[in-house]
Amino acid sequence: MVAVDDFIQNFEGDQRKILNYLHILLANELELVPKIRFEIPFYYKRSWICYLNPTKRKTADFCFLRGNELSNEQGLLSGKGRKQVVSIEIAKLSDLPEGAIKEVVHEALLLDESVPYSVKNKK
Repeated sequence: MVAVDDFIQNFEGDQRKILNYLHILLANELELVPKIRFEIPFYYKRSWICYLNPTKRKTADFCFLRGNELSNEQGLLSGKGRKQVVSIEIAKLSDLPEGAIKEVVHEALLLDESVPYSVKNKK
C-alpha cells in the first residue's frame, strides 16, 4: 500500500484529492488489494477489478477492467473506443458522484465474485 500512497503523492491539487479519495474507498472501505502494475495502481479481489489512471489533462480516469460486462445504469461509464475497459473521468473531487460510483464498484465486485474472469480467444 505504501507504493500506492507514494504514487498518489506525486500529483497535485484536485487530481491528488481524487486519487486519494478513490484509493481510500477501494483499499480501506472495500478492502481491495492495491498493487502498482504498469506504473499505475490496480485493485484486486479475486481478479483485477479496477485501476486509477491520472491523465495529462489533470483529471483521473477510474477504469474498470471488465467494464464491457457492467450495466452502466448510472450512465457514467465511457469506453473511449476500447472494447473491454470502461472508465469514469473525474476532473474535480466536488464533481465526484459518490453514490453512483459506489454502485458501479459494487456491481464490478459482484461480477468478480460470480462470473470467473477468462481471457477471450481471438479469432
